[in-house]
Amino acid sequence: MAAGAAKIDIRSLEKEALATYLVEQLEEPRFRANQIWKWLWQKGATSFSEMTDLSKTLRQRLPEFFEIRSLAIDKTQRSQDGTIKTRFKLHDGHLIESVLIPVPSDKRYTVCVSSQVGCSLSCKFCATGQMKRERNLDPAEIFDQVFKVNQQALETFDHPLTNIVYMGMGEPLLAYQSVLKSIERITSPDGLNMSPRRITVSTAGIAKMIKRLADDQVKVNLALSLHAADDLKRNEIMPINEQNNLSILQDALRYFYEKTQNKITLEYIAFQDFNDQAIDAQNLARFCSPFPVVVNIIEYNPISGFDMIKTSADRLSVFAHSLARLGVQVTVRRSRGKD
Repeated sequence: MAAGAAKIDIRSLEKEALATYLVEQLEEPRFRANQIWKWLWQKGATSFSEMTDLSKTLRQRLPEFFEIRSLAIDKTQRSQDGTIKTRFKLHDGHLIESVLIPVPSDKRYTVCVSSQVGCSLSCKFCATGQMKRERNLDPAEIFDQVFKVNQQALETFDHPLTNIVYMGMGEPLLAYQSVLKSIERITSPDGLNMSPRRITVSTAGIAKMIKRLADDQVKVNLALSLHAADDLKRNEIMPINEQNNLSILQDALRYFYEKTQNKITLEYIAFQDFNDQAIDAQNLARFCSPFPVVVNIIEYNPISGFDMIKTSADRLSVFAHSLARLGVQVTVRRSRGKD
C-alpha cells in the first residue's frame, strides 16, 4: 500500500472481495479469506494478532492494509433488576447505547441494539428523538453490539443471548441496508448463526419500508411503535404519522403479514388520560383486526421535556382487560433498568 493511503475497513468487504484483494495485492491463497472471515464474524476478533491460524508474516502484514473498527465500551450501568446498559464509543467518537434485558426465569436474554447515531423522527416521548441524527451505523457496528452484549450475557448470567431487538437509538428502516447486512452476518452459519426468528425489527412506522422488508423476504419479526390508534393523537406524539397515517400503516402491516406470515407486535405506551380510555381500546382493536398481532403495553419511562405521565396501574389493568375482551392478544411489559 502506498505511504499515506487510507487503510481499508476490512469488515466493509464481502468475502469474495476480500479473497480477491488477498490474491491480487498480497499474493495469498484464496482460502485465507475464509480463515479471516471466521475470525471477524464468528469470533469477533478485534486485532489481526488474534488470528493464530494465519502465518505470523501475514498477521504482521494485514495491519499495513486493513483496520478493524471495533466498538469500545465507554460506560456500563447495571441495574438491580439485572438490566445492563452499555454505552459504546464508535471509531469517529460518536456514542450509542445497547441494553441487555435478562429474564432468567424464562431463560430469555434480549439485547436491544441501536441502528443510527441519533434519530430524525422526533417522537415526543423518546430521548433519542430529541437528538440530531448524525449517521447510520454500518453493519459491523450493529454486529459488534450483539457480539459484545452476548459476551456480557455469558459472563454475567452464564447464558447466551436468545433474542435481538432493533429498538435502540435510531429508526432501523431508515438504516435499511446496514440493518439487513447486519442480520445477514448475525444469522449466517459463517457468522453468529442465530435464528432470524429470534430477531425483531422495531419501526416507528415507515410504511413503504415495511413493504420492502416483506418483499425482501427477511425472516424476522416486526414490531410497530404505535402508541395511539387515533390519527390526531398519534400526530401529536409521533410526527411521522402525518406521512404514514394509520390507514397507510394498517395496509403495510397487512401486506407484510400476507407476504411473510411473520410475527407482528404493536408497542403501546399507555399515557394517563391520553390513550388509555375505552375508546382507545376500541380503536386499537379495530386497527388490529385485519391480521394476527400481539399488543405489548409498555410502562412509560419518563424523559425531560415531555409532560405526559404513565397511566396508573389500575387504569393499565382495565385497559389491558378491555383489549382482551375485544379479542386482542395483549401483554404488559414493566419498565426495566430505571435505576
